[in-house]
Amino acid sequence: MSEAEGQFYSVQVGDSTFTVLKRYQQLRAIGSGAQGIVCSALDTVLGIPVAVKKLCRPFQNQTHAKRAYRELVLLKCVNHKNIIRLINVFTPQKSLEEFQDLYLVMELMDASLCQVIHMDLDHERMSYLLYQILCGIRHLHSAGIIHRDLKPSNIVVKSDCTLKILDFGLARTACTNFMMTPYVVTRYYRAPEVILGMKYKENVDIWSVGCIMGEMVKGSVIFQGTDHHITETREQILTFPEIDVIMSLFPYQARDLLSKMLVIDPECRISVEEALNHPYIHVWYDPGEADAPPPQISDKQLEEREHSIEQWKELIYEEVIDWEERNKNGLMKEDCSDVVSGSASQSSSANDISSMSMEQTLASDTDSSSIDTLTGPLDESQ
Repeated sequence: MSEAEGQFYSVQVGDSTFTVLKRYQQLRAIGSGAQGIVCSALDTVLGIPVAVKKLCRPFQNQTHAKRAYRELVLLKCVNHKNIIRLINVFTPQKSLEEFQDLYLVMELMDASLCQVIHMDLDHERMSYLLYQILCGIRHLHSAGIIHRDLKPSNIVVKSDCTLKILDFGLARTACTNFMMTPYVVTRYYRAPEVILGMKYKENVDIWSVGCIMGEMVKGSVIFQGTDHHITETREQILTFPEIDVIMSLFPYQARDLLSKMLVIDPECRISVEEALNHPYIHVWYDPGEADAPPPQISDKQLEEREHSIEQWKELIYEEVIDWEERNKNGLMKEDCSDVVSGSASQSSSANDISSMSMEQTLASDTDSSSIDTLTGPLDESQ
């Protein structure tokens, strides 16, 4: 790598050793999950707090390697205020032969939606949070990217109510020529067509948003299963055991939007564009946010690629080299001033939720140990 060896140092974080650039100081573990371990840190170059994610053994098998490649490629191409921003990418190893560790540096947020969702949110704040989720999804869908794993722990917020979507390890570009696995999404938020093992498209993400919206009002998961058996889970979702109770908690406009998101038939389910124009959401509508230019995916064969571990490793290494070449010292020239100014200022919006008590959280796929999430096994081919 272009970085001199002396620019790195090692620090023990729990059971893991982080070997990071010296610009990142005061590392503190804030989350861990199947895909990585995350620390908060101070970026002494930018002068802002950041989240440093170390991918856990990205080359242990083809599935992990492909997910690492997919996440890196998509994070590099997306550019939207409601999508987590990639600030830096690096490895302490100096050659492809030595390459083992991959670090992603992202914005540091104040809390995951898991923590906010149990607050007593009024509908002004709730609709604003949902608007931002939909703007982020609209940006992804405009490039044919389906997130596939939307859930409260993959959405993060700041105390001024700004929101960002994260974790693209399971995201993929839309394609009608294959059957996607029914286990890609935490099952509480899975659309019926996913559970039924049918082909699905972008609006599986809308079902997930509907589940999140219902959870905001109810204060707990609305379609909570009791075991991993797919047939029983399907029956629980299709019978909507608590939907009448949940609907009674909503004002008319919110109830109307939720009823259009939680539609079993995907052909009749509301689209992200229609949701953004719904009266409950449209009050926040800003064309610059809702209709931002689509991201340009650099790898047009992202989903068709099937490689050996060593080939995935080489592709990821090339992406890291490309980042270094385009971004001297790891700074994205067109974006770094926005990162600094965004961290230095806090909104005085009426949507401020700064009264909540929360730990700073990450931009990643990791879940706090205090957050109970349930995931099914993933298709190893994905």
